Amino acid sequence: MRTVRVIAAVSASVAALLLSAPAALANAGQGWYGETNDKAVTNVMFLVIAFFAVLVTVLTLIQSRLDKRKHARLDAEKRRAVNADWRGGW
Repeated sequence: MRTVRVIAAVSASVAALLLSAPAALANAGQGWYGETNDKAVTNVMFLVIAFFAVLVTVLTLIQSRLDKRKHARLDAEKRRAVNADWRGGW
């Protein structure tokens, strides 16, 4: 029963995409921005390149901060394990 629903949903999605594709190309190069020419495409691609450079930099900074916190936590656990006061017991 579940596979029938999945097949029906996938086939309906594919049919909707195939039927809407010609309407998407009907504006002869006019989009939301305006006429699509080489300069517009070049500028958008430069923005895409800059976006991914900034994304990689930000994610690297976040990862290094998390690694720094992890190593500090592990070092603190090692120091607590050596200290007899933190072992518990009598």
